Amino acid sequence: MSPLKKKKLERIRLQLDKLDNSLIKIIKKRTNLVKKVLKLKEKKNQIIDNKRIKIILKNIRKKSISNKIDPKITNRIWKNMIWSYIDYERRNFKKK
Repeated sequence: MSPLKKKKLERIRLQLDKLDNSLIKIIKKRTNLVKKVLKLKEKKNQIIDNKRIKIILKNIRKKSISNKIDPKITNRIWKNMIWSYIDYERRNFKKK
């Protein structure tokens, strides 16, 4: 790789790092909201809402297409996020 390309790569990676820091803050906000949702659930079987998951993924697909983002990328990201939070809820569910 040429020195010029290395420098460009470095700048882009710095931008990615900044963006990652922003994403971490957003994930923290989302986690706090999930905690509030979890407190409202009375039974463990309320953790997974397949109807809502389908709606979310359908909306993400539409938004991805309208924003010219490969929907396969966003679908995978959202599925992983959803199932990560489902796992979080299962681990943190307190039987009432």
